Amino acid sequence: MGSFLQIKIYRHKFIAYVIFVVSIGLTLGTLTCAMLLNQWVGNARIEAANAFSRVENELQYDADRIEAYMQRIYSNPGLLDDARSFASSSAEGYLTSRLDHSIYSQPLVSFPEDLKTYLYSWAQGEITQISLHTGEYGNVVRFNDNGIASYTFGLPNKDEAFHDTITKGFVYRKKLSNPTLGSQEFGELRFLVSSEQVFRSVQNFRVGEAAAVSAAGDIYLIGGHGEDLEQMSRLAAENGRTHGIISRGILKPIFYVTFASTKFNFKFVSIIDLSTLIRQHAGMLITLFLIVLAAMVSVLLLIVYNLRDDALFLHRIIQSIGRVKTANFTTSRPARYRRNEYGMIARELDDMIQQLDKYIRNEYLLKIKQQETEMKALQNQINPHFLYNTLEVIRSTALVNRDTDTADAIATLGTLYREIVKKENIISIASELELLQKYLEIMEFKYPGRFYYQVNVEPALLSIPTVKFWMQPLAENFFIHGFDAGHEFNLYVVNGWEADDGYVLEFVDNGQGIPAERLNTVRRTLFNQDDASSGSIGLRNVYTRLHFFYGDGCTIEIANNEEAGVKIAVRISKEVIEHVQVDDCG
Repeated sequence: MGSFLQIKIYRHKFIAYVIFVVSIGLTLGTLTCAMLLNQWVGNARIEAANAFSRVENELQYDADRIEAYMQRIYSNPGLLDDARSFASSSAEGYLTSRLDHSIYSQPLVSFPEDLKTYLYSWAQGEITQISLHTGEYGNVVRFNDNGIASYTFGLPNKDEAFHDTITKGFVYRKKLSNPTLGSQEFGELRFLVSSEQVFRSVQNFRVGEAAAVSAAGDIYLIGGHGEDLEQMSRLAAENGRTHGIISRGILKPIFYVTFASTKFNFKFVSIIDLSTLIRQHAGMLITLFLIVLAAMVSVLLLIVYNLRDDALFLHRIIQSIGRVKTANFTTSRPARYRRNEYGMIARELDDMIQQLDKYIRNEYLLKIKQQETEMKALQNQINPHFLYNTLEVIRSTALVNRDTDTADAIATLGTLYREIVKKENIISIASELELLQKYLEIMEFKYPGRFYYQVNVEPALLSIPTVKFWMQPLAENFFIHGFDAGHEFNLYVVNGWEADDGYVLEFVDNGQGIPAERLNTVRRTLFNQDDASSGSIGLRNVYTRLHFFYGDGCTIEIANNEEAGVKIAVRISKEVIEHVQVDDCG
């Protein structure tokens, strides 16, 4: 390092590099830390939002249960009478009134027991107190942690038990009236939902220090404890902003987020101590610092390495000039960077040779492949002629032996094969129907007297362009899955007509049909990209080819007939036909 630091140019350059690298490293480290801190604060806000949403859902669930119970009371006259009896100022008055309104032929209905069954049990213990109030007093039903009810009658409405405070819970108020007396109110039901039970549901959320602050200033601590938390929660709730920062001193910022409840007049406050967040993620921050430090050191070492080489080369030039001055022309070892330049040229030359070799090999292999393709093309031209000649010999033999059915079947098969090989891939519906009819004629030869087919296609469809050989797989599915060889009348019908928005081709058979579960599987997987998932490879291939040719303007529907067999409908829109060009319709 001393050699290049002795040169003024490289010494100044090195100092500039050090300042630049350290500045960039510190800037990137600071920005990364700020982004991580912002992300951690955002995660804490999301956790707080999820916790608040859970509290709101719990309160809404309790409200729905209470509303449902009020409907239950009004729909049960016996329960409503017992609730009116429960409004008595004493237990003796309740029991006496209950017996007076009872009917010997009907079982007694207990309003307190019904409360326990349908509110305490169904609300999972969140409703811990229900009170029925008249103008001056209220009767109370309380449930302990074990669900055991206790009763208190005649408590004044101003009693401590009826004070609304968030430390105890949330109170739902419902007027109670008798519809038979003109909806005259005879009391008010108050349902106390325990704050402890409601906020217990958010214990699994990482909310840190959190509290619920009512409009009256009452505070229920959800996470954390102490007067400091109460003070910060009260300040955050009074601020009126949804989020902000509270400073507890120099470099001690406290971030808070608040959520106002739509169910009750309180705010959910989550306190996020930034210093606590930093301590929790100290390991990640230290790792980030070490990574930045290692990166800066690595860059500086690379700079030193390059500057040292440049300095050595410059020093070598100076020495060479000095030797020239002294007439010292001794050959010196070439500079390393010079050798690297020559090595680079050699490597480029090697790369060029390798590329040239690769090009020659590719050209040679391409010629070989082209010759093989030409040979296969010649062979493919020979094979069909050999098959045609063989079929013609067999047909002539059958005619000599006066077996006209066999001769006709062989002639049809030869014609079908010749049409498949000769025709272009894009043909007309009429040509495709010809191929299908030849296939069905062969099936008539195979099943004489047991298979019949009909083709009823309107002329408007015959000139429509389509891909070749897609109707035959649909008919083949019938012979594989639906054809009954023991049945005397197996029918396959092809119908085609023009609709308002397109053209319809319908393929109907009277075979065995498809079981409902299997039909649902075929429908569900027909349009799936995984061919093996459906098991209907032929039908899937037909849909793929038609969809590739027509696009979204083509649909396939498959269903069972009401009597027997399967119906497959192919619908082609008129709009897509206008854009399809026929190269050769045969």
